[in-house]
This record gives sequence, C-alpha cells and structure tokens, in this order.
Amino acid sequence: MTHEQDKYAAQSASPDAIERISAAMTRNRLMTRRRIIGRLAIAKVAPALEVSHLDVLDAVRRAGTKGDATIGVVAESMRIDPSRASRIVAEMVNEGVLERRVCQSDARRTVLVMTERGQELVQEIRKVKRELLHSITDSWPHEDVEVFARLYERFIAALEKRTGEYSAQQAGARDDDGA
Repeated sequence: MTHEQDKYAAQSASPDAIERISAAMTRNRLMTRRRIIGRLAIAKVAPALEVSHLDVLDAVRRAGTKGDATIGVVAESMRIDPSRASRIVAEMVNEGVLERRVCQSDARRTVLVMTERGQELVQEIRKVKRELLHSITDSWPHEDVEVFARLYERFIAALEKRTGEYSAQQAGARDDDGA
C-alpha cells in the first residue's frame, strides 16, 4: 500500500472507529507500562527475577542473532546507562541466567550468553504469554483470530515504519541544527 492509499484508507475510516482504536491504544499503553504480561510470566516461572531482567534477556537474545551481546548493547537496548545495565547483568549472572564470556574475536571484550536456565526461562515466559493470548482469544471464532493477527501485524509494521521515519526526521533536524 502506498502512502497515498494509506492516507485514503485512513480518511475513509469513520471518526468513531479511529477514536476507538486510539482509546484501545491508550489502554494498551497503560497495561504495557505496568508490564502486566511480564509480571504474570515472572510470577509463574521466576519470582526471583524482576521485569527489567526480561528486557535484558530480550536484548541478549536479539543481539545473539546479530552478533555479540555486551553490556553496552543491553544499556542501549534498555536506554539506561552502562553502569545500571552492568548491575542488572551481575544480578542475572548471580541467578545463573546469564554468563559472562571472553569474546573470541577480541579478548578485551566481554560478551553475555544466556545459560541453559536463561534459555528455559525465555521459553517458559513465551509459553505463559501464548497461554494468556490463547485464553483471551479462546472464545473468538477462528476466523476472527486470523483476521486480528493479520491486521495487528499490519498495524504494528506501519507503526514501526512511521516511527522509523519520525526518528530519521528528528536525527536530520538535529544534524541541521549542529551544521
């Protein structure tokens, strides 16, 4: 869908539908801010951990697919300072969820690796999340779940694209100010 088609589609939606989406997004943001799903998962599978630990596991998991996970990667991913990231990682190392290892390509660097317990924890948390989503949509007709999944994926992809465009514009504006 082109930007013009996107624009037309939004204009053809009723103001009531757009308002309902906006209100639902606000409710979702509030639940997300409270970390409801993460808290439910932790309570069920790892009560000793905190919600911030889930963010570290996610950062390490994502960095593991792209390269080496480091304290810097964790700090950047969580938008916190490296000393705070280091303290959180130390807690997780003590819990046996992460290990620090020497980087094979640069012995001066320390990389973070999920332990078997950490990987099991991530799988359990994903399972809890899927079970929660299943329990919410269990009474929905199969077709509704399929349509919702397709539309939600499309909505998130468009939101990510717009967010990227906005970030690029903001970076360009900062570059223009500094020139």
